[in-house]
Amino acid sequence: MSRLDVTLDPKVVTARRVEVITGGGGRRRWSDDEKARAIEASLAPGAVVSEVARAHGVTPQQLFGWRREARRKAAEATEGLPFVRAIVETPVAGLSSAEQVETEAVSARPHDIELGVEGASVWIWRGADPSMVASIIGALKARK
Repeated sequence: MSRLDVTLDPKVVTARRVEVITGGGGRRRWSDDEKARAIEASLAPGAVVSEVARAHGVTPQQLFGWRREARRKAAEATEGLPFVRAIVETPVAGLSSAEQVETEAVSARPHDIELGVEGASVWIWRGADPSMVASIIGALKARK
């Protein structure tokens, strides 16, 4: 039912309540620490995102946005050269580099490719990232 009065003598209605909002207003800002605490709480085992969001005074969508932003920043921070697990052993005195490689090969897991450049040996296993292998070969060539 419409509250529109189409009569010639409309009734005068006064406002019962007027709310005046003063102050800075606008959007609320959260510090990086506050966001990090909320993200950490939402990633805890068994955490329910909507409950964590309610506890921190945000919507679940906003918390998911913070999580997405944190993942993006973490990915940007780790860009560049990836790290590779490496085992460095000191050569046994009295062995030539070829004998040293043979001695090490006995104790190491089987590998698919072995590169030897000026006394340095690199073993490449199945499933190695091709760009990583290319970077390693480039670094060995640059040592010359």
